[in-house]
Amino acid sequence: MTRFTSHRLLASVWLFASVVLLSSCGGGGSSGSNKGTDTTPGPCSGNCAVATTKLTVSDVQTVIAQAVAEAKAQDVNATIAVVDRVGNVLGIFQMAPQTILIATEVDENGAAVIDGGLEGINLPNDGVDAAAAIAKAITGAFLSSEGNAFTTRTANQIIQANFNPGETNQPAGPLFGVQFSQLSCSDFSQRFNGVGPDVGPKRSPLGLSADPGGLPLYKGGTAVGGVGVIADGLYTIDPVISDFDRDVDELVAMAGTFSYAAPLDRRADRITVDGKTFRFADVDFGDLKSDPEAAPAYASLTSADGILFALPGYFSGTIADGTAFGEIESGIRPDNDVNYPGRDAFVFVNAANALRYPPIAGTDAGVLGADSLTATEVRTIIDEALAIANRARGQIRRPLGSQARVTVSVVDTSGVILGMARSRDAPVFGADVSLQKARTATLFSSAGTDVFLRNLPDALYVGSGRFSVIGDYVDAVQAFLGNPNALVTGEIAFSDRAGGNLSRPTYPDGISGAQPGPFSKPPGEWSPFSTGLQLDLSLNAILQHILFLLGAAPDVGQNCAGVALAADLSLLPPTVINLKAANGLQIFPGSVPIYRGNTLIGGIGVSGDGIDQDDMISFLGLHNAGVALGGAVNNAPPEIRADRLKPQGERLRYIQCPQAPFLDSDETNPCEGK
Repeated sequence: MTRFTSHRLLASVWLFASVVLLSSCGGGGSSGSNKGTDTTPGPCSGNCAVATTKLTVSDVQTVIAQAVAEAKAQDVNATIAVVDRVGNVLGIFQMAPQTILIATEVDENGAAVIDGGLEGINLPNDGVDAAAAIAKAITGAFLSSEGNAFTTRTANQIIQANFNPGETNQPAGPLFGVQFSQLSCSDFSQRFNGVGPDVGPKRSPLGLSADPGGLPLYKGGTAVGGVGVIADGLYTIDPVISDFDRDVDELVAMAGTFSYAAPLDRRADRITVDGKTFRFADVDFGDLKSDPEAAPAYASLTSADGILFALPGYFSGTIADGTAFGEIESGIRPDNDVNYPGRDAFVFVNAANALRYPPIAGTDAGVLGADSLTATEVRTIIDEALAIANRARGQIRRPLGSQARVTVSVVDTSGVILGMARSRDAPVFGADVSLQKARTATLFSSAGTDVFLRNLPDALYVGSGRFSVIGDYVDAVQAFLGNPNALVTGEIAFSDRAGGNLSRPTYPDGISGAQPGPFSKPPGEWSPFSTGLQLDLSLNAILQHILFLLGAAPDVGQNCAGVALAADLSLLPPTVINLKAANGLQIFPGSVPIYRGNTLIGGIGVSGDGIDQDDMISFLGLHNAGVALGGAVNNAPPEIRADRLKPQGERLRYIQCPQAPFLDSDETNPCEGK
């Protein structure tokens, strides 16, 4: 085997931080000024961006200078990252090296309480703290659009075991599990090549972040990027949102957004789901100790203030212009009615403006024969899904009455991408997530999934030095369902809603004191940094990427499954080379498997709006494609859908469609009977 060891790394990773500074404290709500917020007149909902709407070098310098001024006023050393809307890192400014502990909860000695997953890992003070700042900045950028402005505090609210966090007997957050998307090992996300950015949405070193301190940046009503800050030594979550915190990371990031802040009418705190209002930030400009408008110019900063920090795989050390979203340089541009006429679709392209994912035939004809998906069928499925999205009322967009904006992905039974397209102004995060969803539904519905999972290497829990055996999840789900054929014969059709039910820390979802789902972790091991099978499948790949950032290993490949690590963090030969889970798993709703009669032939995933909307677009899009194709493709036969199962006496869910969801019709229950 090849060994990549580093005594400094091992010492840093195996030891918990001795002191962790917790900067948040309970307090009153923010009554700060909104001065500095984008006040662009008129609604922007996907049509405001032009070729010149992007962050410039001067903009990035201003954001950094304003954040540095607030960090000084707060008497903290911050690492600040700025990205454009598709995740190109435009600048990293490090005021001083710091070690970052990943933990959702710490004890009196500053050690992680939870044992599992990423819990207890230190990002050493070799500049790797920038990974946390980048993840926060990418989260603010990727979750936002012209129709909604979300932050890492918003993400914190929607990924935890209860929605809202801190409430009991409430189901998990609507985007439970989204934090483990945009992973460094994803085969969809592009990479910085050391000279300039590869065209297209970029990866994140730690996935999406739920640690307050990541906010979007806007110009002229258009989302143009994000800023992320780490200053308090702890990469974490906020477990209770009933109070308002004065989080130093969030204060510094807020200062950075001055004159680039989200329009008030697009902020998360203007958007509701299930009768609950999202959180945007616990602070505003009036809460700052500095005046961003009077911040010293970037040119006045010296080495005593900090340095631009080059990070391999992300940033060269020289501040750069951002890309204009919707233009070829961003990797996302209009379809121009070529592949999906009349749908106002957007597609993913490379630097030569060629489609990355044109509709193609399935690659699994060697197994399925004539049942394999054709290119025409793939195009029709995506086209019909986009048609449903254009008719659907968006859940998380302003102004009210906007269309849903999503990305649609179709894969074959081998996990190969057969086609991807998106709505205008759909949030960027939905691309990688829609692909995760399509692959997850296909994988769980396939025959032989038990073998695939049992062949995956054990996941290394660095914080405690123990391993999690992936095959144990197979045993757990078979026992939980009372079916030794589960994941073996392919006799059960799993949507992501069904698989997500089995991935929650309680089953039924959210019920206090209930047993964990078989794909989840027991109490004391579960956290948003330790979700169970979802993370364990990709955990070693994430760890290899952290080793790469420290110069102790080659970069992880573009496949999240199959990376093997020894207890001393040395690399072992990979166990998987197929693409069945190449960008990781996803465990919140928005996907269904695709069938030809009773034969599984692929999966469709949808992401970018409310989860019920995502469910409906995938389910009805496939149904309508089947009608258009004369019954050639179809949803899973009702008799094999997972909602026919009642494990532990409680029925699984398959899909859930919104009531009266369309803008052009008063139809109710559109999914009933299909």
